[in-house]
Amino acid sequence: MAYIHTKTINGKKYYTLRISVRNNNKVVTKDICNLGNDLSKIKIEDLENKYKKEIRNSYSNIKKFLDSNYYLEKAKKLKLKKNEYFSSKQLIEIEAILIHFKKKFSKLNKLTKKELLDNFFLNFAVNSTSIEGNTIGLEEAGKLFRENILPKNKELREVYDLINTKKTIEFLEKEKPKINLILISKIHDMLLENIDSRKGYRNHEIKIFGQPFKPSPARYIKTDLKLILDWFNKNKKKMHPLVLTILFHHKFEKIHPFSDGNGRTGRALMNYILSSFNYPPLIISRRFREEYLDSMDAADNALKKSLISVDTKKYKKLMSFIHSQFIFSYWDMFLV
Repeated sequence: MAYIHTKTINGKKYYTLRISVRNNNKVVTKDICNLGNDLSKIKIEDLENKYKKEIRNSYSNIKKFLDSNYYLEKAKKLKLKKNEYFSSKQLIEIEAILIHFKKKFSKLNKLTKKELLDNFFLNFAVNSTSIEGNTIGLEEAGKLFRENILPKNKELREVYDLINTKKTIEFLEKEKPKINLILISKIHDMLLENIDSRKGYRNHEIKIFGQPFKPSPARYIKTDLKLILDWFNKNKKKMHPLVLTILFHHKFEKIHPFSDGNGRTGRALMNYILSSFNYPPLIISRRFREEYLDSMDAADNALKKSLISVDTKKYKKLMSFIHSQFIFSYWDMFLV
């Protein structure tokens, strides 16, 4: 395995191309090339030409390291406004993504951008539905969308679950409708088409098995949604966009306005809010489902007295988790 190794000398970072080989029960590492201290001068094409055999299986990881760290260095030079929810390091990581998204991704060829977004939509659909129990994997979903091949031995509702999710986020990306009660209900209806006939806001009480929180009483659902929408609109220009998005996502899930499909609706809405701030979307990986639910549960303590509470300490775990998903999914999905 080949990777970029970083070492700091007198406060300055230096890079080497290092290979790691297992020899019996030991792992032996060796630096095969000094890369200097300027990431902008390190070209992966040159490394591939010279060390094709060594980096063949590690190409994507090396490229991800070079690109992400190059933009991290750029972000470090900026004077970023302090934030009570994110550390300086986290803010720099967010800013690095924004720089890349605006200066690199936005300038790509239209077809290249479409391919990347289509791949994102596919991955988002698989992960978001999988969090709710869908068993269709990425490979099967790819064949479904690209070749119209139905997955074997899967329920039709799972197929519609994926199709609806992809259609919904594509609709939001294209139409860019105003965020209000009507849109939230429409997103839900689109996601549950051919799956569940219980469309519209629920008019009955619910208890979520295994979840300790109490959703909003049915008679207060629209009132509570209006409350967080008003809060959202008042804080659009005051709060960091990712902070505002995470807080809104949690508050929405706490209300749990529908009989089913609240998580899928909330995650689609979360990415649409990010898009409204010209931020790239994110994927909450199905691999971290338990961490996601745990961090949402931990944040419930912030809302015991008020739905619009923004208690910093009680939201720390959720902020950290979704920040990590934002960073990971971006560099995984939007590099070329």
